[in-house]
Amino acid sequence: MFVVGGESLVDLVSEPRGADGVIHMHAHQGGSPYNCAIALAKLGNSSGYLCPISKDGFGNYLMEPLDAAGVNVLLNERVFAPTTLALVTLNTKGEAQYEFYRGADRALDETQLIAALPERMELFQIGGFCPIEAEDAEIWMNVANAASRRGAVLSMDPNVRPSLISDFEAYRQRLDRFLDLVDMVKLSEEDLAALDATLGVAQHAEAFLKRPNCALVVVTLGDKGSRAFTPSGEATAEIFSPPVFGDTVGAGDSLMAGIISWLGENGKLSRGALAALDAAELSQMLRFGAVVAGLNCGQKGCNPPTRPEVDAVLSA
Repeated sequence: MFVVGGESLVDLVSEPRGADGVIHMHAHQGGSPYNCAIALAKLGNSSGYLCPISKDGFGNYLMEPLDAAGVNVLLNERVFAPTTLALVTLNTKGEAQYEFYRGADRALDETQLIAALPERMELFQIGGFCPIEAEDAEIWMNVANAASRRGAVLSMDPNVRPSLISDFEAYRQRLDRFLDLVDMVKLSEEDLAALDATLGVAQHAEAFLKRPNCALVVVTLGDKGSRAFTPSGEATAEIFSPPVFGDTVGAGDSLMAGIISWLGENGKLSRGALAALDAAELSQMLRFGAVVAGLNCGQKGCNPPTRPEVDAVLSA
């Protein structure tokens, strides 16, 4: 099983103000780990999701896609804290910008989280919100270590959100602890710029690969595609453009699910196998992820594709 730990939330996406002067909003289920867990399940994987979900109406709304995709919701008991909300505005390219109002995703009980982990799992992915608050970071660090003891390769998608962080240097120190722990990491250009704008993509990747455990670095470049780096090679891939464009919400989460799926199917989910990935293999991996992400971008909000939809593109 692939297990993803971290935030779920409801995106409240605003439309441009109309002639009536009223701001109209649409609610979409979201949260990077939540999206990734659903994408993994829709790609045909055994997928587990680890995060508290509220008893409120938005919590019910969050449960619907999890159930529909066949995700194993690992915490059975819902919490009283309200669902975390994200206010989403879209620029002229359809790219999303976020402000957050947090609730249920921080209603954490370390004992319950660790007890809910499967006895064996292939991978545990750490969500981007996990390092933001010191008390949350300590809990999620202990959960990640417990997953590692149960055989999981550890991955992370930091999703750096400066608007959520009051003390960036303290956050960076907490993030560093996670990055020293994980075997693979996926970041965006924006993440890298927030962490250190003086370094280029390749310089960042080189620094990540010098960390104690990291063997694979993936960097998304928006409409310029993606790059991947291991000690054995590097590769670049273009985006896959869907016939009709919706928006980019959940594109990175879908790409990450595609990468994890490809690695699992090709027997590459171990630190040694990740480190040995060469340029040709990385190209195949990125292409698969790009198709998953591109098909998602053909929808409004995060709506990852099924495996047959991905296979139809790859075989065309």
